[in-house]
Formats: sequence, structure tokens, C-alpha cells
Amino acid sequence: MTGAAKANGQVIRTQSLTKRYGDLRAVDAVDLDVRTGDVYGFLGANGSGKTTTLRMLLGLVLPTSGEADVLGKPMPAARQDVLPHIGSLVESPGAYPHLSGPANLALLDATGSDRSPRQLRRGLISATLEQVGLSAADRRPVRSYSQGMRQRLGLAAALMRRPPLLILDEPTNGLDPHGIQEIRRLLLQLNNDGTTIFLSSHLLAEVEQMCTRVGVLHSGRLILQEQLDVLLQPTGMVAVRTFETHRSAALLGSSIVSVEGNQLLVRAEDPAQLNAYLVGEGIRVDEIGPYRRTLEQVILDVEVQT
Repeated sequence: MTGAAKANGQVIRTQSLTKRYGDLRAVDAVDLDVRTGDVYGFLGANGSGKTTTLRMLLGLVLPTSGEADVLGKPMPAARQDVLPHIGSLVESPGAYPHLSGPANLALLDATGSDRSPRQLRRGLISATLEQVGLSAADRRPVRSYSQGMRQRLGLAAALMRRPPLLILDEPTNGLDPHGIQEIRRLLLQLNNDGTTIFLSSHLLAEVEQMCTRVGVLHSGRLILQEQLDVLLQPTGMVAVRTFETHRSAALLGSSIVSVEGNQLLVRAEDPAQLNAYLVGEGIRVDEIGPYRRTLEQVILDVEVQT
């Protein structure tokens, strides 16, 4: 990584990263910018190139052209130096089905050091399984695990080294809502403790709750990359929910942007002032506030413009 990149606190930087399979450009000139302390949500439909990009960042797939720096070093050239400092979960986690979760983690020797005392390694394995909610299943063979439990075990393997960077592909895949909430809390706590997280996900509501920055991949191209709070900032419109939409629309005239069901979108700067006006005209307002687009709406708008 260049001195300028280091100064900007970049953990992942790609420049024109491209992967072709014959005539297919699976990843097309992608410029990623993931910074220290980010929870970066990498978004895109199935087949958009997300997993191929992650595999290139980890040195598992060679790029056709372009550059990728991870933790300040070029990949895949520095793969042996970089990978011990990354926790990763890409696609379906592999495990020996006849062994227990702890036995699988012990075989991975995820501490990366034969000098670690056996008791210390056991304690680390036990603590990591507790982190991901697998303590109760520590003696069961992995073949008896549900898909969600296997996903938790894969996440445990990624966490064993206590890495400064996590690269995760659909980390909540197969989990029920309670499990998703648990993993979200865990990842946010890890980030609060200093871990930079780069994750792909199709759960936009989860991304909205977790991520500080997002990138959107569409047909192999990065069509959007921005701070999440910038994307979801107020739009200069107010959402008004009332069952008197027709009379409200007549009162507000050209300020109305749209009317859908019992909700109006109004060009206005001050929701309180608008509320006072409507109530003064005898309109019952059930709900009012600044209108913010959802992440789904932002992505759909960008895809339409692409």
C-alpha cells in the first residue's frame, strides 16, 4: 500500500480490480475503499460478483487485472503474511462432520502458534464458541448441526485469531431472527473493540442497523460507495400519515410530491410547522416526520440510473 493509502487508514484498497472468465467480466474494474474501523456492507444481487471479489481479497482467486491491497500489503503476493491477520468466512464453512465443534477448531490450530500452551488454546476455543452461541453443542458432532449452527462454527473459526480484520460472506446465513440479532450484537461489539469488518449480505435491514459504509456491486461493477448516514440523510421532504389525504392534498397544493394510501410526501423543511398548519385546518395527523429513503430505495434508484 502506498504511503498516502496508509495515511488515510485504508484496510482494503483495490484499483481497477477485474476478474474475467472467458468473455464474462465477473468483477469489472472495482475500486474499493475500506477504512480502519469501518463496518462495510458489500451489497449486490446473486451473481453480481461479491463472492469473487472476496475471494480475490483473500488470495483464493487470481485477478485478471488490477490491484488489491489488504492490511497495507499487495494480494495475493503477500498472502502468507496477510492471512494470519484476517478472520474470514466465505461461502459455506467447511468442517469435519464426525468431529465436534471444539475438535474442529483445535485441528484448524486457529491460534496460529504451536507455542501456545494446550490449556490456553482450549480456553480460547471455549470462549470463542461461547461468543457465537455454541457452548451448549460443544460435544455434538458437526454432522448433527443445523445450517445455522455450522454458520456459527465458521464464524468461530474466523474469530479465533482475534484478527484486526474480518471478511465475511453472508455471516447470518441460515440463522433465525434471534440468531441474527445475536450475531449482529457480536459483530458490533467486535467493531467497538477495534475490529474492521467487511461483510457481504443480502439482508438490507441488517446492513442499515450495522454498517457505517456501503458499496453496491451490479453486474460486476461498483455503482455506489458511500457513508451510510450520507445515503440515508433527510431528503428535504416530510412524510405525513393521515386518513384525510384528499383534503390535505387540496390544502397543500403544489407542495405535494406523492400520495400513496394514507401517506403524503410533502416538500417542507419544518415538520412541526407543517403539523401545526394541518391541525389548524382541522386535519387529524396520525404521524409526521422527515422523510428518509431506505437503503433498498437508494439502491434501486442507483440501479435505474446505471
